[in-house]
Amino acid sequence: MLAAMRLDVLILRDPRESTRKCSLTPLRQTPGVRFVSYDPDRRIDAGGRILLHPEAEVLGPADRGAGLFLVDCAWRRLPALLRTVDGEPQRRSLPALETAYPRKSHLFEDPHGGLASIEAIYAALAILDGPHPELLESYRWAVEFLEKNPGLTSDSV
Repeated sequence: MLAAMRLDVLILRDPRESTRKCSLTPLRQTPGVRFVSYDPDRRIDAGGRILLHPEAEVLGPADRGAGLFLVDCAWRRLPALLRTVDGEPQRRSLPALETAYPRKSHLFEDPHGGLASIEAIYAALAILDGPHPELLESYRWAVEFLEKNPGLTSDSV
C-alpha cells in the first residue's frame, strides 16, 4: 500500500474557460495545488514535472516522485499555452479510462479517452501516489467516474 504523499500539482489554466463550469474550481484552496492563469507574455517553469498529454508514453511507477503539471484549456488551445512553458516536463498519458463528464461540443471532437480535468488529475495521482478521494469531494460525477474506472480506487493501480 502506498502512503499518500503531499500534493504537488501545478495547473496552467486558460482564462477563456469558464470557472463556473470548471471541474478544478473546487481545488483552488487545496494545499499543494497551485493555479497559474495563462498569459502569452508570462513564462511558467514546469521542469522536472510530469505533463499530462494525450500523445505520450503511459504514466507508470517509474514516474513516482515528480510533481504533476496539467494544462487546463480547450484541446485546440493546448499548443498556444504550451509555448509559454519553460523546462522539460516529462510528457505522459493516462491509461485508457472512461470519463463520466457529459460532453457536448458542436464545434470540435474531443480526443478518444478525453477526461474532465479533475478526472485526469485524480487518475494521475492515483497511479503515482495512490487514491486521493478528497480531490473528488466536490465533483458532481465522482461516483460515476469511479464506477467506470474501479482500478483507481485501490492502491493496486
